[in-house]
Amino acid sequence: MSVLTPASEVILRHHEQFRSHHLLFAGDLQDNLATEIEAASVRVHTNQYHHWQSLIRQLGDHAHFGLVADNAFISGCDTLIYYWPKSKNEARFQLRSLFSVLPPGTDIFIVGENRSGVRSVDKLMEDIATFRKIDTARRCSLFYGQLTDQVQFDQNNWWNSYQVEDVTINTLPGVFSQDDLDVGSRLLLSTFNAPIAGSLLDMACGAGVLAAVLGKKNPDLSLTLSDVNAAAILSSKATLNANKLQGNVVTSNVYSAIEEKFDWIISNPPFHDGLKTNLAAADDMIRMAPNHLKYGGKLRIVANAFLPYPALLDKAFGNHQVIAQTGKFKVYQATKR
Repeated sequence: MSVLTPASEVILRHHEQFRSHHLLFAGDLQDNLATEIEAASVRVHTNQYHHWQSLIRQLGDHAHFGLVADNAFISGCDTLIYYWPKSKNEARFQLRSLFSVLPPGTDIFIVGENRSGVRSVDKLMEDIATFRKIDTARRCSLFYGQLTDQVQFDQNNWWNSYQVEDVTINTLPGVFSQDDLDVGSRLLLSTFNAPIAGSLLDMACGAGVLAAVLGKKNPDLSLTLSDVNAAAILSSKATLNANKLQGNVVTSNVYSAIEEKFDWIISNPPFHDGLKTNLAAADDMIRMAPNHLKYGGKLRIVANAFLPYPALLDKAFGNHQVIAQTGKFKVYQATKR
């Protein structure tokens, strides 16, 4: 058995009742319990590309990556095991989407860390199903309910928009900075006070804020945006379209689908995977950046000041400089020489 999260350990306390069920795993999966649990059948839907990459090795076509699951994929599933994410609005979006394709009578198990807000599930879903807590352990709670009716779901009703300067940002639930530009990204953008040219990769692009703002100011800049999150990919495409910008939006686990070399790589890199602190993606982004930069190309990122990026930058590039900082954030730049 692989290392499991506390939420999965709570699920395993009830494994006996899943043996004869056709399971659908969804939500904020952080481990491979779905590949190990005993059940009549198992399918997994995830909107995180790197999680899907890990799961398909054993599940093949029974693992699906995308924003929403469709009827064909979930056909035959009678039990949903849903891992609660850190965003309540993302949970509402994902659950309503799933409840629109799962048949009435489906057993619903919802699990999550207490600090994630999972204990509000009954209130958030009160118009759809009644949930009761059936277990609590490892600072997690497990809720059970049964779907009585399919719900109506239209993802077009879930869009949010806001302005950054003269740029329209379009976002879906679960995307970083869904409601407004975050302080770190604002600081990073403030360092681009002169025109830039060439090609730019916005890694972990979220809703495409950084690339869109810089693309609007520099019309000849060639834009590539990448992320692991299906909602971020769709949001970035919508942001580019709203601002009449051309760009290549790529689903990629760090550089897994990136082949070109760029004049600029910019990022406000994530250091969480769900609620868990995880620097692996940012470490890989820095370590492999020289392979994806042209000579003289620059990596420019913003990060919380306490994160250990200076040593990583020096190891990868042999140089770095701090070009802006506040009490909480620093903007680092390193140049390929």
